[in-house]
This record gives sequence, C-alpha cells and structure tokens, in this order.
Amino acid sequence: MPVLIDGKKTAARCLEESARDIAELRECGVTPGLAVVLVGSDPASQAYVRSKDKTCRELGMYSRKFELPAETSQTDVLALIAELNADPAIHGILVQSPPPAHINEREIILALDPRKDVDGFHPLNVAALAMDAPDGLVPCTPLGCMELLAAYDIPVRGARAVIVGRSLIVGKPMALLLLRKGTDATVTIAHSRTKDLAAVTREADIVIAAIGRPNFLNAGHIRDGATVIDVGINRIADANSPRGYRLVGDVDFESAAPKCHAITPVPGGVGPMTIAMLMRNTIRACRNITGQTPPA
Repeated sequence: MPVLIDGKKTAARCLEESARDIAELRECGVTPGLAVVLVGSDPASQAYVRSKDKTCRELGMYSRKFELPAETSQTDVLALIAELNADPAIHGILVQSPPPAHINEREIILALDPRKDVDGFHPLNVAALAMDAPDGLVPCTPLGCMELLAAYDIPVRGARAVIVGRSLIVGKPMALLLLRKGTDATVTIAHSRTKDLAAVTREADIVIAAIGRPNFLNAGHIRDGATVIDVGINRIADANSPRGYRLVGDVDFESAAPKCHAITPVPGGVGPMTIAMLMRNTIRACRNITGQTPPA
C-alpha cells in the first residue's frame, strides 16, 4: 500500500502555526484581517466562504464576509474592492471564483491592491513568483502542494515532475514553485491535448494532477514508485450516496494507488491545505503591510 498523504493532518499543523503567529501579532497590537467577497449564491462557493470565515475566527483573525446578490454590477464590486484596499484593518482580500458571467474577473484581479491579493493572481504577484522575488504572494493551492511534499519528505531536488494542467490557479504557479532555486525539480507541463500523455507522465517521479476531469489519470499514467498529488475535486453521480453524488479526484485512485510510493486521497488531500495556506498568506500580507517581521 502507498503512503497516504494526509492533508487534514498537515493542514491542522499549519493552522496551529498560524494561530501562534496571529497571537504574536496581536501582542504587538496588530490583528491580521481577511475579507472574502462572494457574488452570487453558488452552494459550493457559499460553503467554501463559510469555511474560510470560520477558520479565521477560530484562529483569532479579523474576518469580514461579503455575500452579494448575483445581479451585483461590476461597478459595485469594484467599489467594494476600493473600500477594502483602503481599509487598514484588512490585510487580505479574496474574491471567490468563479463569479457570475457578467462580472469581468480579470478586471477585479487588477483592481486589488497586490499586497492584499492573498490568492496570488495579480500580475505583480505572478511576476514576483516568476522572478523568485521574496515579497510576492503565491496562489494557495500550489503552495499547499509544496507543503505536502515537504511534510512527507518527498524528494524534490533533481526529481522529474509532470504537472497535468496549465491554469493560472494551479498549473503555472506549481511549475514555477518546483523550478525555484533550492527546490530544483525538472518540470514538464502537460495537458489534455498533450500527445501520448501517458508516456509523458510515466517519466515522472512526481505527478501533479490539476486538469479538472474526474478519474482522468489511471494506472497506465503512473510509473512504479511515483508520488501523486491529486488537486482535482470533481462531483460524480452516486445513487448510493445520501447527497446523490461523491467527490473524486483527477486520478483514478483505485487503479493508480497500488503503483505509487505516496498519493493524496480525495477528499482529504490537497483541499484542506488551500484554506491553511490562505491563512498563512493573510498573515504574510499583514506582516508586509504593517512591517511586523517574524521573531528571530
């Protein structure tokens, strides 16, 4: 059996560290503040926003939650962003994605103060990551993947890593993190249109699956002894589930797991790490904005 990479356990440890950091900041008179903006009433997004707000409050962080009607105009969303940019109590701003079709998400991202962009999507933060600059904010999900690799002592330096997916949310920043000096992986970005994808992924010591297709990768895509980080969270119909569906990843766990050295389950793998890294990013943004450096 492979090593199961427990995202819940690792996230709990990260949140304990964040709670200590927040307590230290509060002793200095500073409370990190996070604002989450949701436009519309998508049930999955609402649940995610509630989870973020709950985690903030449990850690002792200041939290504000804005749930706006689906018909809210672009102008009104931008006005709210401007207010939050100017609010000294708010150090991190997250606009839940995806917004309704009439909202221009790119324009919203560009309107954020990049110092408060805890999703790490603003062009200045993307550039900072590409340039190995120390002051940028990194997207939470790939940051969580790196944390899992470190927590389970997965060798990364010199390893061949294949990322299946090329989004700005996961694939591209994941590649840049793995390429950083000191991390030193050899990275390939693949996708659904990659010619002979299975041959490419079978070369990998580490496979990061972030393509958004349920059970897309299987045993034929994985080499013996590889580590698989499954970022996918997909709903598939299941008449035996009380909810009528179940969650699966982008990797067919049952077929792939026996070949792996280590693998993340879905759920319980990468998912919990995203919120844990959001808390860490908010603390980092707070320190950058207020000049409160970590204790020696």
